[in-house]
Amino acid sequence: MSHEKYMQRCLELAQNGMRAAMPNPSVGAVLVHKGKIIGEGHTSPFGGPHGEVNCINSVKQEHRHLIPDSTLYVSLEPCSHYGKTPPCCDLILQHQIKNIVVGTLDPHEKVSGNGIKKLQQAGKTVTVGVLEKQCRESNQRFFTFHEKKRSYIILKWAESADGFLSPDSRYSNNSVSVLLENNITEKKPIWITNSYSRQLVHKWRSEEHAILVGTQTVIDDNPQLDVRSWTGPNPVRIILDQFNRIDSSYFVKNLKIKTIVLTAQSNLTNLDNLTYETIAFDENLPNAIAGVLYKHNLLSVIIEGGRQTLQTFIDAGLWDEARIFKGETIFNNGTKAPEITGALIDRHSIQQDKLLIYKNYGEHDNI
Repeated sequence: MSHEKYMQRCLELAQNGMRAAMPNPSVGAVLVHKGKIIGEGHTSPFGGPHGEVNCINSVKQEHRHLIPDSTLYVSLEPCSHYGKTPPCCDLILQHQIKNIVVGTLDPHEKVSGNGIKKLQQAGKTVTVGVLEKQCRESNQRFFTFHEKKRSYIILKWAESADGFLSPDSRYSNNSVSVLLENNITEKKPIWITNSYSRQLVHKWRSEEHAILVGTQTVIDDNPQLDVRSWTGPNPVRIILDQFNRIDSSYFVKNLKIKTIVLTAQSNLTNLDNLTYETIAFDENLPNAIAGVLYKHNLLSVIIEGGRQTLQTFIDAGLWDEARIFKGETIFNNGTKAPEITGALIDRHSIQQDKLLIYKNYGEHDNI
């Protein structure tokens, strides 16, 4: 029996529930009897059953007598505590499953080896560490949150072929202002990337817990920061606004999406879907931002801010992944793109656009 084969199936299943499960991890589970899969499942949306539960429940009635003599594969250690659902370990014991194969230990302080211990103390055979690296990577946001005590941080930007984020004011037709029906002025920027790349960005937004931009990005572009070009949940909007310059005429304050504004001002009034957090805008700004994200239980954030915001996180070494588009446009002058350090791990072509993926192994070398 190939443990790797069935653990790989667990990883495939886990991907199906990744975003909906947040802030829980998404776990894939497969039940195998004599080389045949008789049940499989992944974690339900947050608050619902875990992968093990869905896997066992999926077994057809005519096969349920085979459950005790089957091997349960699970990409993450079964939980052993009561949360929004009962412990998965109890369910495994209830069904008298003798053999359990686990991809990796759960870093959550309420589990962290206790699930394995509980199963072993009950006389079950537990194998740990099958495709461990892949299982950790599958839930790298969850691992970062519980091991680093912060969100998984993704930097994203698009730059011209000659390395600029935007042209200078001399560039013709730099932006076009359009007055909408609700009296909101929308600025139409010059796009560096093509429509396929822009749609991919909306897909990414749907996969992350939060999205962050700075004050100038909001003032210049009036972005909506939603997933209107994709299907999925909108990320929580995180806005840097030190001096409270962003008023209610901007999309980010339309109260349609949960929004957290980080400001130096105090005594600002919270509203439904709009929360103010007071922080110090000093040399420790990246860590202060990370602290607020952790406080709000946000497992991941994609930072789409301007150069200053992006470079601040890069200089602090406080990032995990960078996704950089390079278009064909030549600006000659303008706002220079951030200077990234890190390992280039992948590159793609999206028609004429290039997409470069970097990892920050210096700060995050165990994932």
